[in-house]
Amino acid sequence: MEQVLYSTPDNPAPENRTEGFFETHDGHRLRYAVFRSQTPAAHGTVVLLHGRSECIEKYFETIRDLTSKGLWVATYDLRGQGGSPRLTKKRNHGHLRRFSDYERDLDTFLEKVVLPDTRLPFYMLAHSTGGLIALSAAPYLSTRIERMVLSAPFLGLIGQAASEGMIRAVSATLSAIGLGALPLGKMKELQFADNPLTSDETRFERNAAIARAHPELALGAPTARWMHECMKAIDRVTQPYHLFSITIPSVVIAPTRDGLVPYTAQERLSRYFRAGQLVPINGARHEVFQERDMYRAAALAALHAFIPGSDAEATEDVAAIGA
Repeated sequence: MEQVLYSTPDNPAPENRTEGFFETHDGHRLRYAVFRSQTPAAHGTVVLLHGRSECIEKYFETIRDLTSKGLWVATYDLRGQGGSPRLTKKRNHGHLRRFSDYERDLDTFLEKVVLPDTRLPFYMLAHSTGGLIALSAAPYLSTRIERMVLSAPFLGLIGQAASEGMIRAVSATLSAIGLGALPLGKMKELQFADNPLTSDETRFERNAAIARAHPELALGAPTARWMHECMKAIDRVTQPYHLFSITIPSVVIAPTRDGLVPYTAQERLSRYFRAGQLVPINGARHEVFQERDMYRAAALAALHAFIPGSDAEATEDVAAIGA
């Protein structure tokens, strides 16, 4: 039997799950898993979209948090990363041909896995690049997704060796001359002391251990084409006309010390996002669901207060999260 999910000593895979692969419109087999709650009556299903270079294994802890509240979780590895097939001969290059492929993959996942195999109603939790995908697809998801929680959605870049303007110019030029598969620099192995992702050393080392034990799940630098396609999507989804067209009630969980996505970009999004509410997590870094307990608990409280039925007691706490 083909192994689908991987456990490590400090990160065992949750039980009560279904796992496998689903086929995309262009013939790729993307890895997915559905995790069921132990409670007799499920409160619905959370569709979980990852950030760039992430994998299902990284979310085992968060999946347990959600299923313990009576929610099912359906998730998959984005094309070109995790346990899904790579799109170039260089396995460590994070590539993408068209941003619309991300959206079509999500639509296929909803049709082939979520609708027939999980429990209504459907919610969405999307982090970073997953948040950008959710924002882009949201105008067409209103008949299927009840509510969205966006965690540090990818709306811009900070903390890089080059400015965002330079990265945009280089990625656009390389894509235009047929060199879009070239990586933008090299990914060095992050050390906890200077990482922009989390201030929690235990969770940081746990995620690093997953990559060491299963290097086939890891990913290196993005290609020029990946960056160019994402930057075009950012420009589109942040336009007022696009944000006005989103009717799904949404929460944007915004870590104020985000070292990858500018907090100001997330704040600016909320000005025109009529269906969205900004929830700052003061002091948290980019990966808020991998953060220290104090920040992570605040993000989970916001999520459970927003998703009906998952935690009635959290409703009273959500107003204090940004304090």
